[in-house]
Amino acid sequence: MNPSIPPSTAEYGGDEVSAIVLDPGFSTVRAGFAGEDTPKSLIPSYYGKYTYEGEEKIIFGDDIYVTPRPGLSIHNPMGRDGIVEDWDMAEKVWEYSFTSRLTGSKPGNPLQNGLNDALPDGELPTEMEGIEAEEKPLADSPLLMTESGWNPSKAREKTIEIAMENWGSPAFYLGRNGVLAAFASGKASALVIDVGASNISVTPVHDGMILKRGVQHSPLGGDYISSQIRALFKANSPQPITITPHYLISSKTSVDAGQPPQAVYKTFAPEKAPHESYRALLEERTLSEFKECVVQVWPGPNRLTATGPNGIPNEEIARSSPGRPFEFPDGYNQVFGVERYRVVESLFDAKAHIPDSESPFPAPTPAQTLPELIKSALNGVDVDIRPHLLANVVVTGASSLLYGFTDRLNQELLQNFPSPRVRISAPGNTTERRFGSWVGASILASLGSFHQMWISKKEYEEHGPSIVDKRCK
Repeated sequence: MNPSIPPSTAEYGGDEVSAIVLDPGFSTVRAGFAGEDTPKSLIPSYYGKYTYEGEEKIIFGDDIYVTPRPGLSIHNPMGRDGIVEDWDMAEKVWEYSFTSRLTGSKPGNPLQNGLNDALPDGELPTEMEGIEAEEKPLADSPLLMTESGWNPSKAREKTIEIAMENWGSPAFYLGRNGVLAAFASGKASALVIDVGASNISVTPVHDGMILKRGVQHSPLGGDYISSQIRALFKANSPQPITITPHYLISSKTSVDAGQPPQAVYKTFAPEKAPHESYRALLEERTLSEFKECVVQVWPGPNRLTATGPNGIPNEEIARSSPGRPFEFPDGYNQVFGVERYRVVESLFDAKAHIPDSESPFPAPTPAQTLPELIKSALNGVDVDIRPHLLANVVVTGASSLLYGFTDRLNQELLQNFPSPRVRISAPGNTTERRFGSWVGASILASLGSFHQMWISKKEYEEHGPSIVDKRCK
């Protein structure tokens, strides 16, 4: 081996090149270099579409929040179950997530790009665009991507196809979210509870393999909680609360708690106004803030609607704790008491669902609640490994950061499984919890022993996309 000549892609050694880790979700896409502790690039999975001078334009990343352009509509290429619906757009969103922050465009070799040749008379300089378009965005970086535990084979094949053919990646691997979140907590076997934006999933992992029979998921994620908060706002007294996003407010004066807002609103002419999906997206941001500042999970013991151990109803105890204030973008503010517990109670108790006829989410069935999902997941695996899984419960996903969530989960597990060892490991560090599967993938891709796991371009060309099912179990 001549040390001054880099290895060819076929005999890819994988040490010098930093792999890229891409972790796409329903609400955000995380991307970064393997071996780092947080993803450098974090962008929304949504994209905006609008028409300007008869041409359709598309915007990605945080730019979608900034300007309410006329007719701007917001779309998401992912389906609510975490499986891609619109592949063309998913590819563009993912590509933006790493080209915007990680790879950038690479300059061509000045000897070959033809720009430095002496020009014969009368010939125009070479067009650069065509030459740059031939360069593929990941030609130098192996790519490790994550997927949900119930991703169908067709979708996995489509993913490797995009990575190899459209992005030109020299090596590729597809990891399961559950397994990677377990790795991030330093465990090879665990019961991974992932509370994301669009759903909750419970994944039993044993020795780094996902136990397919035990994988459970339900749509009660962060977006469901947002819809419960909307239902709460509609039924609020003294008056229903409407969320007016910042872009519709030109000025506001402060008012006392519970008083009607005094704000000067902006109005858009119908042809200048963005689509209502834009407003919904920005309302969702206020709801996220509300979830972070106000919403609390009743810590237990027992349900919120039940009676506590000393005979006093839990709702009474919740009432006696101090409320939490919140101010909306239009200046309206209020202190939220016991109702801040109600919006998440239906994750644990289906009867606590706040009914709302306009909500996109149907009322949850008892089987969709978290305690039941955990029971079904454990019933789907071998009796011998259940105690081991319960001693290694890993909590991940940004919606699991709700105040008091892990305390309540601990209570529920102890009630349902009164065995001596139920241990929950939930990193207190918010970045680790939000990016659990990204961090796990970053650890995995930087391990020396992982280099033999990559699917190289050569193998892909030999066996076609179906190799992903054989190699990425």
